Amino acid sequence: MRLVFAGTPEFARVALAALSQAGHEILAVFTQPDRPKGRGLDVVQSPVKQEALRLGVNVLQPQSLRQGRPGAEEAKAALRTLGPDLMVVAAYGLILPADVLATPRYGCLNIHASLLPRWRGAAPIQRAIAAGDLQTGVALMQMEEGLDTGPVWSMSTTEIQPEDNFQTLHDRLAEIGARELVALLANFPASGKSPQPQAAEGVVYAHKIEKEDLRIDWSKSSREVADQIRAFDPVPGALASIGSLQIKCFDPKVVSTDLKNPVCGQIIQADRDGFLVACGSGTVSIGAAQKPGGKRLGFREFLNGRPVTAGQCFDLVKE
Repeated sequence: MRLVFAGTPEFARVALAALSQAGHEILAVFTQPDRPKGRGLDVVQSPVKQEALRLGVNVLQPQSLRQGRPGAEEAKAALRTLGPDLMVVAAYGLILPADVLATPRYGCLNIHASLLPRWRGAAPIQRAIAAGDLQTGVALMQMEEGLDTGPVWSMSTTEIQPEDNFQTLHDRLAEIGARELVALLANFPASGKSPQPQAAEGVVYAHKIEKEDLRIDWSKSSREVADQIRAFDPVPGALASIGSLQIKCFDPKVVSTDLKNPVCGQIIQADRDGFLVACGSGTVSIGAAQKPGGKRLGFREFLNGRPVTAGQCFDLVKE
Protein backbone atom coordinates (compact mmCIF):
# COMPACT_ATOMS: atom_id res chain seq x y z
CA MET A 1 0.00 0.00 0.00
CA ARG A 2 0.97 3.63 -0.44
CA LEU A 3 1.26 4.88 3.13
CA VAL A 4 1.97 8.03 5.06
CA PHE A 5 3.19 7.37 8.61
CA ALA A 6 2.78 9.67 11.63
CA GLY A 7 4.54 8.96 14.92
CA THR A 8 7.25 10.15 17.23
CA PRO A 9 8.69 7.81 19.94
CA GLU A 10 10.26 4.35 19.87
CA PHE A 11 6.87 2.64 20.05
CA ALA A 12 6.05 4.16 16.65
CA ARG A 13 9.51 3.56 15.17
CA VAL A 14 9.04 -0.21 15.55
CA ALA A 15 5.85 -0.04 13.48
CA LEU A 16 7.45 2.14 10.80
CA ALA A 17 10.36 -0.27 10.39
CA ALA A 18 7.97 -3.23 10.14
CA LEU A 19 5.86 -1.53 7.44
CA SER A 20 8.95 -0.81 5.37
CA GLN A 21 10.26 -4.34 5.76
CA ALA A 22 6.85 -5.70 4.69
CA GLY A 23 7.22 -3.88 1.37
CA HIS A 24 4.76 -1.03 1.79
CA GLU A 25 5.58 2.21 0.02
CA ILE A 26 6.20 4.87 2.67
CA LEU A 27 5.50 8.16 0.89
CA ALA A 28 6.39 10.43 3.81
CA VAL A 29 6.68 10.50 7.58
CA PHE A 30 5.14 13.06 9.93
CA THR A 31 6.83 13.44 13.31
CA GLN A 32 7.09 16.11 15.96
CA PRO A 33 9.75 18.84 15.65
CA ASP A 34 13.25 18.23 16.98
CA ARG A 35 13.48 19.38 20.60
CA PRO A 36 16.18 19.90 23.24
CA LYS A 37 16.58 16.96 25.60
CA GLY A 38 18.70 15.86 28.53
CA ARG A 39 20.89 17.81 30.91
CA GLY A 40 22.83 19.36 28.03
CA LEU A 41 19.62 20.37 26.22
CA ASP A 42 21.01 19.03 22.95
CA VAL A 43 18.49 19.11 20.10
CA VAL A 44 17.44 15.51 19.42
CA GLN A 45 15.62 13.92 16.50
CA SER A 46 12.72 11.64 17.36
CA PRO A 47 13.23 7.86 16.93
CA VAL A 48 10.72 7.96 14.06
CA LYS A 49 12.65 10.70 12.26
CA GLN A 50 15.88 8.77 12.68
CA GLU A 51 14.24 5.65 11.19
CA ALA A 52 12.73 7.66 8.31
CA LEU A 53 16.11 9.15 7.44
CA ARG A 54 17.67 5.69 7.55
CA LEU A 55 14.99 4.50 5.12
CA GLY A 56 15.45 7.54 2.89
CA VAL A 57 11.88 8.76 3.44
CA ASN A 58 10.88 12.43 3.34
CA VAL A 59 10.14 13.86 6.82
CA LEU A 60 7.56 16.54 7.66
CA GLN A 61 7.60 18.18 11.12
CA PRO A 62 4.76 20.69 11.53
CA GLN A 63 4.30 22.10 15.02
CA SER A 64 0.55 21.61 14.62
CA LEU A 65 -1.99 20.52 12.03
CA ARG A 66 -4.74 22.78 13.32
CA GLN A 67 -6.05 25.49 11.04
CA GLY A 68 -4.18 28.77 11.32
CA ARG A 69 -1.13 27.34 13.07
CA PRO A 70 2.30 27.95 11.47
CA GLY A 71 3.16 25.27 8.93
CA ALA A 72 -0.19 23.48 9.19
CA GLU A 73 -1.54 24.37 5.75
CA GLU A 74 1.73 23.53 4.04
CA ALA A 75 1.77 20.10 5.72
CA LYS A 76 -1.84 19.44 4.75
CA ALA A 77 -1.14 20.45 1.14
CA ALA A 78 1.81 18.05 1.06
CA LEU A 79 -0.44 15.25 2.34
CA ARG A 80 -3.03 15.95 -0.35
CA THR A 81 -0.33 15.95 -3.04
CA LEU A 82 0.98 12.58 -1.86
CA GLY A 83 -2.49 11.04 -2.13
CA PRO A 84 -1.87 8.06 0.19
CA ASP A 85 -4.09 5.00 0.43
CA LEU A 86 -3.84 5.14 4.22
CA MET A 87 -2.21 7.15 7.01
CA VAL A 88 -0.89 5.03 9.86
CA VAL A 89 -0.62 6.84 13.20
CA ALA A 90 1.23 5.66 16.33
CA ALA A 91 1.92 7.89 19.32
CA TYR A 92 2.24 10.96 17.09
CA GLY A 93 1.35 13.44 19.82
CA LEU A 94 -0.54 15.90 17.61
CA ILE A 95 -4.30 16.06 17.07
CA LEU A 96 -5.40 15.24 13.51
CA PRO A 97 -8.25 17.54 12.41
CA ALA A 98 -11.14 16.31 10.29
CA ASP A 99 -9.64 17.41 6.96
CA VAL A 100 -6.48 15.40 7.63
CA LEU A 101 -8.47 12.32 8.69
CA ALA A 102 -10.42 12.52 5.41
CA THR A 103 -7.46 12.96 3.06
CA PRO A 104 -6.16 9.39 2.64
CA ARG A 105 -8.26 7.02 0.52
CA TYR A 106 -8.98 4.73 3.48
CA GLY A 107 -8.63 7.34 6.22
CA CYS A 108 -6.28 7.06 9.19
CA LEU A 109 -5.46 3.97 11.24
CA ASN A 110 -4.15 4.27 14.80
CA ILE A 111 -2.06 1.78 16.78
CA HIS A 112 -3.18 2.19 20.39
CA ALA A 113 -1.50 0.40 23.30
CA SER A 114 -4.56 -0.74 25.24
CA LEU A 115 -7.68 -2.85 24.99
CA LEU A 116 -10.12 -0.13 24.01
CA PRO A 117 -12.28 1.39 25.36
CA ARG A 118 -10.15 0.94 28.50
CA TRP A 119 -7.31 3.46 28.69
CA ARG A 120 -8.12 5.87 25.92
CA GLY A 121 -5.67 8.72 25.89
CA ALA A 122 -2.03 9.65 26.31
CA ALA A 123 -0.49 7.16 28.77
CA PRO A 124 -2.21 3.77 28.44
CA ILE A 125 0.82 1.61 29.31
CA GLN A 126 1.69 3.43 32.53
CA ARG A 127 -1.94 3.66 33.63
CA ALA A 128 -2.57 -0.05 33.06
CA ILE A 129 0.41 -1.07 35.22
CA ALA A 130 -0.32 1.49 37.95
CA ALA A 131 -3.94 0.32 38.14
CA GLY A 132 -2.87 -3.28 38.70
CA ASP A 133 -4.42 -4.53 35.46
CA LEU A 134 -3.67 -8.18 34.75
CA GLN A 135 -3.76 -7.79 30.99
CA THR A 136 -3.57 -5.19 28.27
CA GLY A 137 -2.92 -5.23 24.55
CA VAL A 138 -2.97 -3.35 21.27
CA ALA A 139 -5.97 -2.05 19.33
CA LEU A 140 -5.85 -1.14 15.64
CA MET A 141 -8.45 1.60 15.38
CA GLN A 142 -9.98 3.56 12.51
CA MET A 143 -9.52 7.16 13.59
CA GLU A 144 -12.28 9.72 13.99
CA GLU A 145 -12.35 13.14 15.64
CA GLY A 146 -13.04 11.84 19.18
CA LEU A 147 -10.19 10.87 21.51
CA ASP A 148 -9.53 7.19 20.69
CA THR A 149 -13.24 6.62 20.09
CA GLY A 150 -13.09 5.12 16.59
CA PRO A 151 -14.16 1.61 15.57
CA VAL A 152 -11.60 -1.17 16.01
CA TRP A 153 -10.25 -3.45 13.29
CA SER A 154 -8.49 -5.84 15.66
CA MET A 155 -7.27 -6.24 19.25
CA SER A 156 -4.46 -8.42 20.57
CA THR A 157 -4.03 -9.24 24.26
CA THR A 158 -0.98 -9.83 26.44
CA GLU A 159 -0.71 -10.58 30.15
CA ILE A 160 0.93 -8.02 32.44
CA GLN A 161 3.47 -10.06 34.39
CA PRO A 162 4.39 -9.23 38.02
CA GLU A 163 7.94 -8.44 36.88
CA ASP A 164 6.87 -6.16 34.03
CA ASN A 165 7.70 -2.49 34.20
CA PHE A 166 6.93 0.28 31.73
CA GLN A 167 9.91 -0.56 29.53
CA THR A 168 9.35 -4.30 29.22
CA LEU A 169 5.62 -3.92 28.59
CA HIS A 170 6.20 -1.04 26.15
CA ASP A 171 8.64 -3.12 24.11
CA ARG A 172 6.33 -6.12 23.99
CA LEU A 173 3.33 -4.02 22.95
CA ALA A 174 5.40 -2.27 20.26
CA GLU A 175 6.28 -5.64 18.73
CA ILE A 176 2.68 -6.86 18.97
CA GLY A 177 1.39 -3.67 17.37
CA ALA A 178 3.86 -3.86 14.50
CA ARG A 179 3.10 -7.53 13.84
CA GLU A 180 -0.68 -7.08 13.91
CA LEU A 181 -0.47 -3.97 11.72
CA VAL A 182 1.50 -5.79 9.03
CA ALA A 183 -0.98 -8.67 9.15
CA LEU A 184 -3.98 -6.33 8.80
CA LEU A 185 -2.49 -4.35 5.91
CA ALA A 186 -1.50 -7.47 3.96
CA ASN A 187 -5.09 -7.44 2.64
CA PHE A 188 -6.68 -4.11 3.46
CA PRO A 189 -9.53 -3.54 3.56
CA ALA A 190 -10.47 -7.21 3.43
CA SER A 191 -13.66 -8.00 1.54
CA GLY A 192 -16.66 -8.17 3.82
CA LYS A 193 -14.79 -6.92 6.89
CA SER A 194 -15.21 -3.61 8.66
CA PRO A 195 -14.07 -2.13 11.98
CA GLN A 196 -16.38 -2.75 14.92
CA PRO A 197 -17.67 0.02 17.24
CA GLN A 198 -16.13 0.14 20.69
CA ALA A 199 -18.18 -1.02 23.64
CA ALA A 200 -20.18 1.73 25.32
CA GLU A 201 -19.23 0.38 28.75
CA GLY A 202 -15.80 0.21 30.35
CA VAL A 203 -14.48 3.55 29.08
CA VAL A 204 -11.46 4.68 31.13
CA TYR A 205 -9.09 7.54 30.26
CA ALA A 206 -5.31 7.31 30.49
CA HIS A 207 -4.60 10.92 31.34
CA LYS A 208 -1.18 12.43 30.72
CA ILE A 209 1.32 11.66 33.49
CA GLU A 210 1.69 14.56 35.91
CA LYS A 211 4.31 15.10 38.59
CA GLU A 212 1.88 14.23 41.38
CA ASP A 213 1.35 10.80 39.78
CA LEU A 214 5.00 10.01 40.46
CA ARG A 215 4.92 10.60 44.22
CA ILE A 216 4.73 7.27 46.02
CA ASP A 217 1.77 6.91 48.35
CA TRP A 218 3.11 4.64 51.10
CA SER A 219 -0.32 4.47 52.75
CA LYS A 220 -1.48 2.14 49.97
CA SER A 221 -0.93 -1.62 50.00
CA SER A 222 2.48 -3.01 49.07
CA ARG A 223 1.01 -4.34 45.81
CA GLU A 224 -0.36 -0.92 44.86
CA VAL A 225 2.95 0.75 45.72
CA ALA A 226 4.90 -1.80 43.67
CA ASP A 227 2.53 -1.28 40.73
CA GLN A 228 3.00 2.48 40.92
CA ILE A 229 6.79 2.15 40.90
CA ARG A 230 6.76 -0.36 38.03
CA ALA A 231 4.59 1.96 35.95
CA PHE A 232 7.32 4.61 35.90
CA ASP A 233 10.38 2.33 35.74
CA PRO A 234 12.79 3.21 34.15
CA VAL A 235 11.38 6.65 33.24
CA PRO A 236 10.49 9.07 34.63
CA GLY A 237 10.86 7.27 37.99
CA ALA A 238 8.48 7.15 40.97
CA LEU A 239 9.48 9.68 43.64
CA ALA A 240 9.94 9.35 47.39
CA SER A 241 11.38 11.99 49.70
CA ILE A 242 12.86 12.37 53.16
CA GLY A 243 12.79 16.07 53.84
CA SER A 244 14.79 17.76 51.08
CA LEU A 245 16.27 14.48 49.82
CA GLN A 246 14.38 13.15 46.81
CA ILE A 247 14.84 9.59 45.62
CA LYS A 248 13.62 7.89 42.46
CA CYS A 249 12.72 4.27 43.24
CA PHE A 250 12.99 1.28 40.91
CA ASP A 251 12.84 -2.51 40.79
CA PRO A 252 10.12 -3.05 43.44
CA LYS A 253 9.08 -6.38 44.90
CA VAL A 254 6.23 -7.19 47.25
CA VAL A 255 7.63 -8.84 50.38
CA SER A 256 5.67 -11.03 52.78
CA THR A 257 6.60 -9.40 56.05
CA ASP A 258 4.23 -9.32 58.99
CA LEU A 259 4.84 -6.10 60.90
CA LYS A 260 3.22 -5.12 64.17
CA ASN A 261 1.91 -1.56 64.16
CA PRO A 262 3.59 -0.59 60.87
CA VAL A 263 4.34 3.08 60.19
CA CYS A 264 3.57 3.88 56.56
CA GLY A 265 6.73 4.88 54.71
CA GLN A 266 9.13 3.71 57.42
CA ILE A 267 12.38 2.18 56.16
CA ILE A 268 12.62 -1.21 57.89
CA GLN A 269 15.92 -2.11 56.28
CA ALA A 270 18.53 -0.11 54.36
CA ASP A 271 21.61 -1.93 53.13
CA ARG A 272 23.38 -2.90 49.94
CA ASP A 273 20.44 -5.13 48.98
CA GLY A 274 18.03 -2.16 48.96
CA PHE A 275 15.29 -0.56 51.01
CA LEU A 276 12.52 -2.48 52.71
CA VAL A 277 9.65 -0.06 53.31
CA ALA A 278 6.41 -0.46 55.28
CA CYS A 279 3.22 0.32 53.39
CA GLY A 280 -0.40 0.68 54.46
CA SER A 281 -0.46 -3.11 54.40
CA GLY A 282 2.61 -5.25 53.78
CA THR A 283 6.08 -4.15 52.76
CA VAL A 284 7.86 -3.49 49.48
CA SER A 285 11.55 -3.79 48.67
CA ILE A 286 13.25 -1.23 46.41
CA GLY A 287 16.14 -2.71 44.45
CA ALA A 288 17.61 0.38 42.79
CA ALA A 289 17.45 4.12 43.28
CA GLN A 290 18.47 7.40 41.74
CA LYS A 291 18.89 10.93 42.90
CA PRO A 292 17.09 13.23 40.41
CA GLY A 293 19.65 14.35 37.86
CA GLY A 294 21.97 11.47 38.74
CA LYS A 295 22.36 7.89 37.57
CA ARG A 296 20.36 4.85 38.53
CA LEU A 297 22.39 2.91 41.09
CA GLY A 298 22.31 -0.27 43.08
CA PHE A 299 22.10 0.39 46.81
CA ARG A 300 25.74 -0.32 47.61
CA GLU A 301 26.64 2.68 45.44
CA PHE A 302 23.54 4.73 46.23
CA LEU A 303 24.03 4.70 50.01
CA ASN A 304 27.62 5.94 49.79
CA GLY A 305 27.53 9.46 51.21
CA ARG A 306 23.75 9.52 51.58
CA PRO A 307 22.38 9.63 55.14
CA VAL A 308 19.53 7.14 54.72
CA THR A 309 19.15 4.58 57.50
CA ALA A 310 16.65 2.08 58.83
CA GLY A 311 14.07 3.73 61.07
CA GLN A 312 13.70 6.84 58.94
CA CYS A 313 10.36 7.51 57.28
CA PHE A 314 9.62 8.66 53.77
CA ASP A 315 7.32 11.65 53.66
CA LEU A 316 3.67 10.79 53.11
CA VAL A 317 1.73 12.21 50.20
CA LYS A 318 -0.35 15.19 51.28
CA GLU A 319 -3.96 15.32 50.11
